[in-house]
This record gives sequence, C-alpha cells and structure tokens, in this order.
Amino acid sequence: MSGRLSGKVAVVTGSSRGIGRGTAIALGEMGATVYITGRNTGDGPLTIDTTAKMVNDAGGVGIPVKVDHGDDRQIAELFDRVRTEAGKIHVLVNNVYKIPDPPAWGGGFWEHPISIWDDQVGIGLRAHYVASWHAAPLLFEGGPGGSIMNVSSPGGSSYHFSSSYGAGKAGLDRLSADMALELKPKGIACCSIYPGSVATEFILEWAGKRGSDLSTAQTTLGVGRAIAALAVAPDLMERSGTIQWVEDISEQFDVRDENGNLAPAYPGRIRR
Repeated sequence: MSGRLSGKVAVVTGSSRGIGRGTAIALGEMGATVYITGRNTGDGPLTIDTTAKMVNDAGGVGIPVKVDHGDDRQIAELFDRVRTEAGKIHVLVNNVYKIPDPPAWGGGFWEHPISIWDDQVGIGLRAHYVASWHAAPLLFEGGPGGSIMNVSSPGGSSYHFSSSYGAGKAGLDRLSADMALELKPKGIACCSIYPGSVATEFILEWAGKRGSDLSTAQTTLGVGRAIAALAVAPDLMERSGTIQWVEDISEQFDVRDENGNLAPAYPGRIRR
C-alpha cells in the first residue's frame, strides 16, 4: 500500500505514543503528510517530535504540533494552522485520550474521583467532537473519499475498567454512527475503530506490575496499519457508520504488523 496516500493530509490526535504514534507512522508509510499532536515535545522517546521523525523515516512527512486537547482554543489553532499550510484534510484520526492517574480499574464508580469523568469522557469523547467540528470544512475541501476514524474500544459495548470509561466509548460509537449519517452527502466516511488488547507503552508498563499476559496483544503499528488500510479501502463508504474491528481489517486486507503477523483476535469476542 506504499504511496496510496501520497499528496494526502492526515491529522492524528494524541500521537506522541501508543496507537496514535503507530497510526501516524502507518499513514507515513503510505506517503501521507501527518500532523502529529500531543503535549510532550523534545527529543525524548514519547514526544510528538520523535513521532514526526519516525513518520519521516517511514516515507511520509511528519509535522509535530503541540496541542492540549483539553483546551478548545488550542484545538482551533491546530486546524487554523492546517488550513493555512495545507488547505485541506483527507484523514482525521481521533485518538487522543487521557488515562486517569492513578488508572481507574475496577471497583465502584462511587470509589473513583469525579475527575475521571472529565479525563475519560472530556478528552476521550468531547475533544473528538471538537476536533471533528474544526476538521469538517477541511475534509470537504479534500473532496469525497475522506474519513474520520474514531479510536474506540470494546469497552463501548461491554464492561471494561469503569463506568466512566464505558460511557465515553459507547458515546464515541454513537457519535461515529450519527456523524456518518450527516457526512454521507459529502462523501466523507466516519468509523469507530475497535482494537483488541494493544501493547502500548502504558499497558506494557502496567502489565509488568500486574503480571498480565500480553501474548494476544496487538502492536501499535499493527493497529495503525489497519486504520490506514481502512482509510484507503475501496468500500470505505459502505463501512461508514459502523464499528470496525482491527482484527477483521487485518484479515480482510492482509494487514500485518512489524513482525509479519495478522492482528490477534480479541479474547472472548463473539462474532455475529
């Protein structure tokens, strides 16, 4: 799929690490110009500048932009910059997410600070809406065939981690479905992406502390390649408004991770 996005412009939010970084690199492998957002800058391992270098090395053009997605003004400034420099967008990947500190895993909602709602729904849902609102006119400039990819989770349809986490992901799935309806006349697709267990930097760190088994975990680049493959899929508009599982995309389009493997299946998933 090398070169399939040459001359195209993408924005990947929250791409200093994790799935966002993997997706930015994967889009770079296809030749895209990728605007990379996040709060961490510099030469460290988990920064937008380092991701930009990885995108360049992969064959794309990486443009790091420091953005706190909890600040509407900074989101607006990001898309003002894209409008000035590129004039259009072809792919928006809404990935940014704030993990509560400490993580809210298990227990009752009454045991968690109310602030985790703002972390998981404010950043993981509201910020996606705000970014999509600003991106829409630029997607229209890019013409039919563009897309919004919202990185969701199986937590949108079954219990994972906490009530607030589930509310954020279920809301994102609904948002994706309804945005797809409104975008259809413009020829722009919107999908909700379900990775399985993913070996992000955060998960790798916590797996060591908790003794978790990551043998069935997907890689961040593998997930990113699946998202990039979906963005250029010939039947993308037919998939618009639906939940797209990374493992299905991997199998259908023979998308492989950096180890040459298809995306592992999500444990316990019941296929309908």
